[in-house]
Amino acid sequence: MTLINQTETYKIIGACMEVHSILGSGFLEVVYKDALEIELQKRNIPFTREMKYEVNYKGLLLNHNFFADFVVFGTIILEIKCLKNINDAHIAQAINYLKVSSNRMALVINFGEERLVHKRIIL
Repeated sequence: MTLINQTETYKIIGACMEVHSILGSGFLEVVYKDALEIELQKRNIPFTREMKYEVNYKGLLLNHNFFADFVVFGTIILEIKCLKNINDAHIAQAINYLKVSSNRMALVINFGEERLVHKRIIL
């Protein structure tokens, strides 16, 4: 069985692991996002930070948008967390992001634990 975006996922997680190995846990999310932006650039991995998505409800655009932390390789939503652990609410959030973005895959990365934790979500 072939996983979708396997090569891209490997590259993204590798960049995240490098950031976590240097910074460890305990910083605010924004610190990891800033460091990850540098690491992605260094590795020539294409990304957009704070990608804006509009939410459509019954054909009408809602006043509030959502902003994905990163969209990597143009198709993978990357959500950064800095928590004690990832729970079902974070997975549900990523699923909703996939629905409004029309992307098929998201990675939720948690820098808040002793070891880097990641969850792969496919819609």
